[in-house]
Amino acid sequence: RLVESGGGLVQAGGSLRLSCAASGRALNYYGMAWFRQAPGKEREFVATISRSGGTTYYTDSVKGRFTISRDNAKNTVYLQMNSLKPEDTAVYYCAATVTLTTFTREDGANYWGQGTQVTVSS
Repeated sequence: RLVESGGGLVQAGGSLRLSCAASGRALNYYGMAWFRQAPGKEREFVATISRSGGTTYYTDSVKGRFTISRDNAKNTVYLQMNSLKPEDTAVYYCAATVTLTTFTREDGANYWGQGTQVTVSS
């Protein structure tokens, strides 16, 4: 089970840190990723991290602003979001895979969280 937290309302240029807590199997069994879905749009990939944390990938629009990390001892994955823009407004979802190291496609996920709302005001 994956549970996201840390979403909220922030002004443009501000920061938020999302957390994804995993229960059940140890987190180091899973490659992890964050996706987001803006109103009226399809869900899109944001960032992914390998089981050890040694490999990360980001979608171009968040490179240099967002950082994905993980603490396997705490069974938690994080998404640090800086320099937020109104176009970052979306529901952010945490996802896990047992079959891949990292993933950028929705069909790579075996498990999903319920999502957390991030709203960036201009």
